[in-house]
Amino acid sequence: MSEPMGSLPAELSQADVAEACARSVFLAQTLERYPEQVQAAAKARPLTEPTTEAWLKQRWGDFLATVDSEPSLHAALRQYRREVQFRIIWRDLMNWADLNETMLATSAFADVAIDGALSWLYEKVCEEFGTPMGCDPVTGAHVPQKMVVLGMGKLGGRELNVSSDIDLIFAFPSKGETEGGRRALDNQQFFIRLGQRLIQALDQITADGFVFRVDMRLRPYGQSGALALSFAALETYYQDQGRDWERYAMVKARVVAGDQRAGQVLMASLKPFVYRKYIDFSAFESLRTMKDMISREVRRKGLENNIKLGSGGIREIEFVVQAFQLIRGGRDRELQQRELLNILKELEELELLPSSVVKELREAYVFLRNLEHALQGIEDKQTQVLPDDELSQARVARIMEFDDWAAFQHALDEHRNRVARHFANIIATEDEEGDSENGMDDGCYELWLAEMEEPAAVEWLAEKGFENPEDSYKRLVSLRDSRTVQTLQTQGRKRLNQFMPLLLNALMDVENASETLDRVLQLVEAILRRTAYMVLLVENPGALTQLVRLCSDSPWIARLLAETPLLLDELLNAESLYSPPAKEELQDDLRQQMLRIPYEDLEEQMEALRYFKKAHVLRVAASELKGTLPLMKVSDYLTWIAEVVLDHVVDVAFSNLVSRHGYPRRADGSACDTDFAIIGYGKLGGIELGYTSDLDLVFVHQADPQLATDGDKPIDNAVFYTRLGQRIVHILSTQTPSGQLYEVDMRLRPSGNSGLLVSTLHAFEKYQQNDAWTWEHQALARARGVAGCPDTLQAFEGIRHQILCTPREKAALRQQVVEMREKMRSSLGTPEIRRDEVFHIKHDAGGIVDIEFMMQYLMLAWSAEHPELTQWSDNIRQMEELGRAGVLPVEDTEKLREVYITLRSTIHRRALQNLNSQVEGSAFQEERDYIQSMWKKVMLE
Repeated sequence: MSEPMGSLPAELSQADVAEACARSVFLAQTLERYPEQVQAAAKARPLTEPTTEAWLKQRWGDFLATVDSEPSLHAALRQYRREVQFRIIWRDLMNWADLNETMLATSAFADVAIDGALSWLYEKVCEEFGTPMGCDPVTGAHVPQKMVVLGMGKLGGRELNVSSDIDLIFAFPSKGETEGGRRALDNQQFFIRLGQRLIQALDQITADGFVFRVDMRLRPYGQSGALALSFAALETYYQDQGRDWERYAMVKARVVAGDQRAGQVLMASLKPFVYRKYIDFSAFESLRTMKDMISREVRRKGLENNIKLGSGGIREIEFVVQAFQLIRGGRDRELQQRELLNILKELEELELLPSSVVKELREAYVFLRNLEHALQGIEDKQTQVLPDDELSQARVARIMEFDDWAAFQHALDEHRNRVARHFANIIATEDEEGDSENGMDDGCYELWLAEMEEPAAVEWLAEKGFENPEDSYKRLVSLRDSRTVQTLQTQGRKRLNQFMPLLLNALMDVENASETLDRVLQLVEAILRRTAYMVLLVENPGALTQLVRLCSDSPWIARLLAETPLLLDELLNAESLYSPPAKEELQDDLRQQMLRIPYEDLEEQMEALRYFKKAHVLRVAASELKGTLPLMKVSDYLTWIAEVVLDHVVDVAFSNLVSRHGYPRRADGSACDTDFAIIGYGKLGGIELGYTSDLDLVFVHQADPQLATDGDKPIDNAVFYTRLGQRIVHILSTQTPSGQLYEVDMRLRPSGNSGLLVSTLHAFEKYQQNDAWTWEHQALARARGVAGCPDTLQAFEGIRHQILCTPREKAALRQQVVEMREKMRSSLGTPEIRRDEVFHIKHDAGGIVDIEFMMQYLMLAWSAEHPELTQWSDNIRQMEELGRAGVLPVEDTEKLREVYITLRSTIHRRALQNLNSQVEGSAFQEERDYIQSMWKKVMLE
């Protein structure tokens, strides 16, 4: 460091530099690697002077003067960031700037960078495509349109972290077309292309680094929504479909770049969505739900060292403040601000919070935000996690002006404890605890605590309805005497001793108490070292009741809960447990859960997706067992879960690749909006997923295979999409601590395992027309697009329709289908020697596959004459359509439908009992006889 220190700015002493380098690796490395730029920065404005918005704008002008191309814009933005980031972090970590200066300077830097990049790119894109024209939102005149960029979260509130990502929403005033270009372009397409290039300018990692990580997931419909929307489309979305959590997010929204005048019109139109006219008591329930979600996440993830998301962290302070804003902001307009510290002051003046509470929250917020900047400034990394190595701990303690880590930790704990207490008191949840011991049989305690002799214990268990009292007693003794229980710490043993009597009491209410005990003890053994879950069940008797009931009904659910104890959270609300959400709600739920996880954090994305899937599958299974969901609905819900997961996985994988290589391009040179689709075959395509079904998938895309991506590290489109397919399969099928998301089968793609992982749509069509076997066309009858780009999905449906409607010689087709069925039956069905003992519901003669093959034959044989048959991919609606078309008598299609549902329902129910599809040889004789008679009538006569 001696050389750069020798050429340091005059206002800095050697002691200052040594202190700064001791506090921050980032500052030390910048001084060492870029001494000339540090000198130039100090010459432009000494580090001893505050960082103001006016200076940031002026300094950007110096960098902008060097820009003459898009690559040079990227370079200028990143060099500008390096200089400004060095200045802000230096002043903050050296305590030369207070929290207010740091937040305002970081937010102003983001505003200047976004607006500077947008202004330059707008002119460039206008040169290429013409100027977008439309209606002025104030005067109504036909005028040039400019983009409006909304900053959300901390950027919107001018409270940005020193190493934060930025949440943005892109808007434009009105519909219209470009004028003055080679050809007219729809305004929305213009602004989508401009938005893509703006994101690349800020987000893409180059040799000079990046400017900001850009997160667009707060826009309407999240990652699956259009990148830019008109004012009218935004207003309609929030008015008709806006969720409560989107109100919460919109509280801090601010126009950070683009057309400020038009932006104020947009913000005024959205205000009624955010702030209701009167005190909004309806917000209580949604806020309570959000609060419960925060509490569950803290409990689930063990976030003790996370000062933002953990108990008593920054998020809880923000929640307290924004709860008042949403409930009372419509009436008390003083609360319609974005800056948290300002709103805290208003809450005190309006007497909505006591002065002592406001004081504690304010002090905690300042302490925690300063700490957040210390954690991030050390290496210029986005983190809110306390370090566990001594050197980093020493740095943090020094920056926070404490003598040592212990003193710092004590002060931090005091602040967090106060915040946690105030958070718990805001929107208090209903007291669900009650007296969990009330009405308990003393025998529950005596038995578990070994206060009963064995004969008395067995007799007591028998009296209480345990069907195998001796086995149950041995099982309990085995657990109590196990090494794990014997070595539990005092608190863990205390919690177990609280929980086990309550469990025994709850087991008295089910008919198969001994069997249920065995199943629940799998879970107990899984959580012996994580006894917080026992606390959850002790404090929530309703959840314990649901646990016992579900484990009594299904060993499959018992195993699921034992493998993933986090799912116990789902038992807290019986109403939602037995009311699985429809597809739109699933999309919204996943989007809300994933907003807190950066796309680049693939490991956390994968874990969260696995939890999401298991939680919702649990709700479907619970509803089926209770009888609130019929078979058809069960498969619908399981299929929706898979579709929602697949859509998100495409978004994550595509976003990760674009950040490295840019967007793949179409033949006209425009950037692709994924232009990629996942085609579901088999049970997924037929909307017939079961609890343990794998996913039969085929990947297609519409990009030009001869072109390359448009990023700084371009790759061929074909390579891009192959990597995209590989990443999707990886996310879905990799075994993580939470297991697999789905087993994936790609063998139905063109040329099977020897074919390309991802085909162009043109290549897929050509293969289906010229090279596909009959069985591949049979599979196509049950295929449909399930995730990805709407245009590509629609194009696939056109190809499928065309292939299925190809005229075929019926006798030859029938012979091929029959031969394929015989081949399958001989390899997968029950061996002839055992057919009197066993009937395989799927594969034996008279089973489900016979019905499926009949449907596939009829679809291929008759779609040319009845094109309407191709609109469905599921067996049930194909049967109904065949009846309407007169291909089969309606009485036959209705009977087939009834028999098909009976057999499939049996498979579903058996899956929940951990049983396979093989039943007694005499089962379903009437149904089998009917299916075989139909097979003979349709396929053999």
